[in-house]
Amino acid sequence: MPPRLLHLLPRGGGLLLAPLRCRSSAPSLLRSIVSPTRTRTFSFFSIRAFSSNSGMSAGSQGQQQQRSVEVRETVELTEKEERIFRRLLDVVRHFGLGTQLRVAGGWVRDKLLGKDSADIDIALDNIMGQTFCEKVNEYSKVIGEEQKGIGVIQCNPDQSKHLETARMLIFDIWIDFVNLRSEKYAENSRIPTVEIGTAEEDAYRRDLTINSLFFNINNSSVEDLTGRGIEDLKKGLIVTPLPAKATFLDDPLRVLRAIRFAARFNFTLAEDLKEAASDEKVKSELGSKISRERIGHEIDLMMSDKHPVKAMCYIRDLGLFYVVFTFPEKSEPPVFDKCDRICCVSYIEAAWNIAYSSGCSVFTSGSDSKLQDEQRRLCLCSALLFLSEICST
Repeated sequence: MPPRLLHLLPRGGGLLLAPLRCRSSAPSLLRSIVSPTRTRTFSFFSIRAFSSNSGMSAGSQGQQQQRSVEVRETVELTEKEERIFRRLLDVVRHFGLGTQLRVAGGWVRDKLLGKDSADIDIALDNIMGQTFCEKVNEYSKVIGEEQKGIGVIQCNPDQSKHLETARMLIFDIWIDFVNLRSEKYAENSRIPTVEIGTAEEDAYRRDLTINSLFFNINNSSVEDLTGRGIEDLKKGLIVTPLPAKATFLDDPLRVLRAIRFAARFNFTLAEDLKEAASDEKVKSELGSKISRERIGHEIDLMMSDKHPVKAMCYIRDLGLFYVVFTFPEKSEPPVFDKCDRICCVSYIEAAWNIAYSSGCSVFTSGSDSKLQDEQRRLCLCSALLFLSEICST
């Protein structure tokens, strides 16, 4: 890469970045990104968009080819995970509970992909989470160990908490306990009727097949009750367990979750899922049923992840841009149509490339990785501020 000139040429167009004199502090970089002059020349770099189509299509043929993902045959437990699971089984045996203990969702997915995860959610088949936690404390007292506090997250449908969750520390790891459940949605509500269900019912009500897997602690086995969770994981395919449109109409936020996981793992969105996500009724429901706070949280997670540009490409290509990023009804000056295709993805890509062409250390001179990640996220989010300036001129 030439030291004086950085060319970014996404398909269909590009951006021209000409670095000027660099200053190493993070505030300088952030100020340069959020404070454009009328000529769009910045203290850190000058940037000029020269395409009416930023073109970085997440749905292009080359990017959408299915890929082979290395998936482990079994879950490999850490020493601490073995201790936790042994303790839970000891509790079940000591009190004769007869409970099947299953780790649900993302932990299983990540373990099969060879990734570490501290997000352990235990699904219970015959006992409430709070009651089980109390049994854990009773057992701790029997063996002379300190009892731990129990936190209870009450059912809160407005925040997608449809069944009570209990959590407690076990060997310094927070563990969530919840019942297996089934869900049925009324036509005009995203709030389901929730009942304690079977493991199969619980698997099918989840957002994606790759998130529907269980690890059965009792027999140390992976359970794929939809019959395709592992297959889709190996193919790198983002699919819903049930028909995609019905799944998204039940809870429209699942559209953004599908995009987030596709971008995170560089997986492919299934064609029927993309069609459903682009459906006008689904987009309307996403805009009307889901709060701006919850949508914003999903976008924040995308910006904090490994492939934020790809996530923004999906949002654009699926026609979700103006659902996710809504402008005021009466903006001054008015926003012209389709400005998302000109600048949103291109400016975020530019910010991303600047950050990584500088080795990311441009954000902070210290060694605090959390601070560096936060500053990187703010840099990418601030690139969206170009949108309002470009679209109104």
